[in-house]
Amino acid sequence: MRVAGIDCGTNSIRLLIADVPGANGAALDDIVRRMEIVRLGEGVDRTGRFDPDALQRTLDVVSDYAAQCDRYGVEAIRFVATSASRDASNRDVFIAGVRERLGVDPRVISGDDEARFSFRGAISALGSELLGSTAGAGSGGDAVPAGDERLILTVDLGGGSTELALGRPDGQVVASYSMDVGSVRMRERHLHSDPVTDAEIVAARADVNALLDAAEQQIDLSSPHVLVGLAGTVTTVTAQALGLESYVPERIHGTRLTWPQIDEVCEWFLRASLGERRALGFMHPGRADVIHAGALVWQQVVRRVVERTAHTQHPIMEAVTSEHDILDGVTLWAAEAGD
Repeated sequence: MRVAGIDCGTNSIRLLIADVPGANGAALDDIVRRMEIVRLGEGVDRTGRFDPDALQRTLDVVSDYAAQCDRYGVEAIRFVATSASRDASNRDVFIAGVRERLGVDPRVISGDDEARFSFRGAISALGSELLGSTAGAGSGGDAVPAGDERLILTVDLGGGSTELALGRPDGQVVASYSMDVGSVRMRERHLHSDPVTDAEIVAARADVNALLDAAEQQIDLSSPHVLVGLAGTVTTVTAQALGLESYVPERIHGTRLTWPQIDEVCEWFLRASLGERRALGFMHPGRADVIHAGALVWQQVVRRVVERTAHTQHPIMEAVTSEHDILDGVTLWAAEAGD
């Protein structure tokens, strides 16, 4: 069965067309995987509304994605909209525009649902990497043994929000929380200078830490055995840590970075100028102006998890990077809906 999932966030809109089940027993076999930076959430944190130009940029890409779905004979489509669409008072205009172009109603999902879709998508593509195997990055991973009760924390760091999901290798989510903090939102709130000032960094860190304090009322950050980072900020930080000259998903997926590596690379992004960030060969042009803000968020999240697990029997000193996330989870949902 050929299905499609579309994830429309604050910064980007992404399409996955896949066959289900995939080759060799995989959950999904990618046919088309695309990402466009449209910055739908530009200004939403300040105004509470979608900007007309941002809406038009996004709907133009929706038209393109609709043509792709027709071309590849997609049988079922699911479209989800996340943080910016939850916050925008004029989201009905966006919903109507998507319906007109794609023939389906976008689902504006809650932060908890976003966390669960992200967790499912990550788990669908990570096997032995989650178990601490010495298998190399991008190896595809062995199947997770039945009955594994270890807890995995996934962190889906987007443009407008960051979803935390704590669950088991069988896909069961036991707790989740959505924080209104992401790369676009943090840049618009705090990081205005180029390069940023110490005072801006202090204010941004305080904002993220306050939200992490709230998250800890819902999720025990000392409980995970494995930490997994998802989405563009995390994969871009990983590309820099690996010293890549261009963006290579197969190299990035499944990579393990130690906390000192993450801290160092995030600090570099935070202190670098916009010109230095743009000069990186793997950097998407639409991400360069917000990646430093996203790196700050990732740095604070990982630091908190490292601190909380330090005196447990399973201290976390590294994070696994996944190229698979909410988009994969939504595409699997489309397969179930099309059964």
